Amino acid sequence: MSGFVGVVVSDPSLQGQFTQVELRSLKAKFVSLKRDSGHVTTKNLPGLMKKLRGLHEVVPEEEIAAFLSESYPDSDQEIEFESFLREYLNLQARVSAKEGSATAGGGGAGGRKNSSSFLKSTITTLLHNLNQAEKSSYVAHINTYLGEDPFLKKYLPIDPSGNQLFDLIRDGVLLCKLINVAVPGTIDERAINKKRVLNPWERNENHTLCLNSAKAIGCTVVNIGTQDLVEGRPHLVLGLISQIIKIQLLADLNLKKTPQLVELFDDSKDIDEVLSLSPEKMLLRWMNHHLKKAGYKKTVNNFSSDVKDGEAYAYLLKALAPETSPETTLETKDPDERAKMVLEQAEKLDCKRYLTPKDITEGSANLNLAFVAQIFQHRNGLTSDIKQVTLTQSASRDDVLVSREERAFRMWINSLGVGSYVNNVFEDVRNGWVLLEVLDKVSPGSVNWKLASKPPIKLPFRKLENCNQVVKIGKELKFSLVNLAGNDIVQGNKKLIVALLWQLMRFNILQLLNRLRSHSKGSQGKQITDADILNWANSKVKTSGRTSRMESFKDKSLSNGVFFLELLSAVQPRVVNWKVVTKGEA
Repeated sequence: MSGFVGVVVSDPSLQGQFTQVELRSLKAKFVSLKRDSGHVTTKNLPGLMKKLRGLHEVVPEEEIAAFLSESYPDSDQEIEFESFLREYLNLQARVSAKEGSATAGGGGAGGRKNSSSFLKSTITTLLHNLNQAEKSSYVAHINTYLGEDPFLKKYLPIDPSGNQLFDLIRDGVLLCKLINVAVPGTIDERAINKKRVLNPWERNENHTLCLNSAKAIGCTVVNIGTQDLVEGRPHLVLGLISQIIKIQLLADLNLKKTPQLVELFDDSKDIDEVLSLSPEKMLLRWMNHHLKKAGYKKTVNNFSSDVKDGEAYAYLLKALAPETSPETTLETKDPDERAKMVLEQAEKLDCKRYLTPKDITEGSANLNLAFVAQIFQHRNGLTSDIKQVTLTQSASRDDVLVSREERAFRMWINSLGVGSYVNNVFEDVRNGWVLLEVLDKVSPGSVNWKLASKPPIKLPFRKLENCNQVVKIGKELKFSLVNLAGNDIVQGNKKLIVALLWQLMRFNILQLLNRLRSHSKGSQGKQITDADILNWANSKVKTSGRTSRMESFKDKSLSNGVFFLELLSAVQPRVVNWKVVTKGEA
């Protein structure tokens, strides 16, 4: 059990501000600095802190030094790890306050975050105040969709007022089941450990399975580890549940699942532009489409301030369900009363589960998004005219966009924890910014941010400048980019973009393997090659007593999956249930 303790901080309130993943990373950086310099002081700490999340490219080193000198006037005074954590939090808070005041003053364009609110940074370590309304809504969702589950029904329904949810999370079963509700078939339930009492290893396996599966369906889980789930950390648990539920609710908001959505666009729209819209933006477009038809004069741009008065909801329900929408809802002047009437109407469509009148008037973005998504699921009001949907049925590019390669690259980029969230690889990389973020992550310091333009980018030549820098850095990293120019990325050349991304991913993976190898005896600084990986895999399988072998990474015999199962079993025997493994033949 000792292997699950992680980094322990003597002050519980300080430890609660970080996940175990963050603590391990910060501890490693701190120890490395102390080992190299002998001790940590205000002289050498600023150089480390300027590279940390939230401070990188935001606070100059001299400003960090000045800040630290306020607490440590003696520049030779040694700083301990817990003091370092406190100063890091204080600096983050100061930066957040500065950015907040800048945004309030109309300076939003210069902010670091540029991604959609959908599935982005729900998991944070700065503010841990639990939203009881969101918690209650998520509990209601779980009770509804998992109430009849054979294993969980003895523990459900969950009482939203206590800590039962966080206690139930600790063994990992509930989150795995919830992921399968959001995206059916993601997890083979035979792989879930479902005994009444699990040992630490089985519990850890469930949480590892959960986090890997959450990444696979599109969740951002960069700052959360298995130990955080074992401990049932409320803010992290709710952040993860929120993302899983959003994925479920917004699953049909694409042209493949709901081809009738083409009705929202005029014929002049490029099909690539339509297909690249995030689910949240598609939901907003759908809502505004019906609001315009109902005579609503405003445009809804978000699910918080723009819907707080309940007027948009009254018009939306009037357009979609006129039989349940009396005129008195629109005539009511009191926002609280209107919100109450809106939910009474929505309840007739079975769409009330996620929020209360107070959540509407206070502008709870997550709950309002869930509410609108539920209305879409029950009554989207779109045409069923076959002529209207021929565009999506004939668009073969859609098959490319949802291909395994695109999905793999998308999940990989999002797993890196870059500032932007990628919804569609081939569209989102065209301005070059995401690729620069990825390059900076896999090869720190390689990007000249002074020459980069941050989205939104209106001038085409600025996008080209970004993409030209991407190609330049790629060549410096010895990538094979003979036929690739910056303009190919701007134009969205899928074949060449895939070639670049494949080399980026390979570079990142080989970096990891080389770091691991550097800690082993007899490595002598040699670089890992494809042949090394091939030999290791074959050797591992052979030493386990099995006879499978792969000749190359293109070996057709790999298609039945048996070799990979044998390799997994060689690394960790108990992870493969051989009773359910077949020969893999059609």
